[in-house]
Amino acid sequence: MNNFESLGLSKKLLQAVESEGYTTPTPVQEQSIPPLLAGRDVLGVAQTGTGKTAAFALPVLQVMSRSIPQGKRYIRALILSPTRELAAQIGERFSAYSENLNLNHKVIFGGVNQNPQVRALQKGLDILVATPGRLLDLIGQRHIDLSRVEFFVLDEADRMLDMGFIRDINKVLKLLPKRRQNLLFSATMPSSIADLAGSFLNNAVMIDVSPKEITVDRIEQKIMFVRKADKRRLLVQIIKSQKVKCGIVFTRTKHGANRLVKQLDQSGISAAAIHGNKSQGARTKALAGFKAGRIPILVATDIASRGIDVDGITHVFNYDLPNEPESYVHRIGRTARAGRSGIAYGFCDNSESGYLVGIQQLIEAEITVDDSHDFHFPGAIPKPGQRPGKIKENKSQKKKKSFDNKKPRSGADKKPNQYKRRSNNNSRGGNNRKPREGNNRTSQGGNRSNRQNNRR
Repeated sequence: MNNFESLGLSKKLLQAVESEGYTTPTPVQEQSIPPLLAGRDVLGVAQTGTGKTAAFALPVLQVMSRSIPQGKRYIRALILSPTRELAAQIGERFSAYSENLNLNHKVIFGGVNQNPQVRALQKGLDILVATPGRLLDLIGQRHIDLSRVEFFVLDEADRMLDMGFIRDINKVLKLLPKRRQNLLFSATMPSSIADLAGSFLNNAVMIDVSPKEITVDRIEQKIMFVRKADKRRLLVQIIKSQKVKCGIVFTRTKHGANRLVKQLDQSGISAAAIHGNKSQGARTKALAGFKAGRIPILVATDIASRGIDVDGITHVFNYDLPNEPESYVHRIGRTARAGRSGIAYGFCDNSESGYLVGIQQLIEAEITVDDSHDFHFPGAIPKPGQRPGKIKENKSQKKKKSFDNKKPRSGADKKPNQYKRRSNNNSRGGNNRKPREGNNRTSQGGNRSNRQNNRR
């Protein structure tokens, strides 16, 4: 198959696809659309930027448009998303694809007044795109009824679990009717996601768009060894010398993102931060300025960046190397979109060399070293035979690690899981990580705080 017509889409959806400028389906679209149109459950392993929103939105719209209920509309499709930005992005795609269809949708998330959302729900709608926190809030207020949902889509499932939403997901699943079609998309497939998939997918078609194949095409990757104290000056030097007009900088923490924005501003570089502690208004303003070109540099954390979908990003800076190799793939995948080329820099200090080892094992390639800068630090180069992961832990970190490794309380018996894949040495440690389900009062409180800080 090499065109959308061969996938079995209706004329109205083909017109919508053409209006959006799509000519050839991406691998995830080509593999997902036919089984979804045939009524099958689908488990998709694909990252942002692969066209996965269209992969589920188009077949959902087509099937729903075949039978329009009389009278007041009710929720027939539920799409659950981890972040506000990603939910809004999905809503925009549904608006574009359903322009010629008699279907309506609404996006709901936290951080904004709920009254307009409640009014839309009271009028009736066909498709609901939601973040877990606001969804459960409105369910608790009896504004939402999920008893007649026909399609359930869980998007970015790995981030859902990383953000502590596993209990919220299970609450939602209990409210859905047993007879429905399911789709789960995740950028990675650790054992926790395989367990989740096995709990509600039925004889699903599995689709795997390998991150390794996505990363290398048209992206020039460079690693720079530098002391941690020199990272800011190195970043400023590159941005100014290359006159970067559209770049994204990844930091490990929200505080680090805020601090870096202030430092860039002091150096005469306009930048904005986007992360879970920012208000919805501030995040929307930052994204709008970045997309419009008024803000050339966006500083983001991994979770918040999931909703960023901008084709013109030319530079990606891994200011802090990610401790999970797959996050590196997601980060650099922000550039070189829509047939363009891009460049991805990684700043590696002496505490991050183990992370670099893990990244290179995952992508099965050695990243080109650029030592032609003023801050080259040989002490950050990985040692021969070095293992992936963190270099060393202090005592408090070791205690925390042993505490986190306690097994969660066993729940109800699960179905035999046909979705688990063999682990390999190139996969991240997260493959053995269990979802944070609140093993004790401390972790429960932390998860609630995490959900409140990131409630979308």
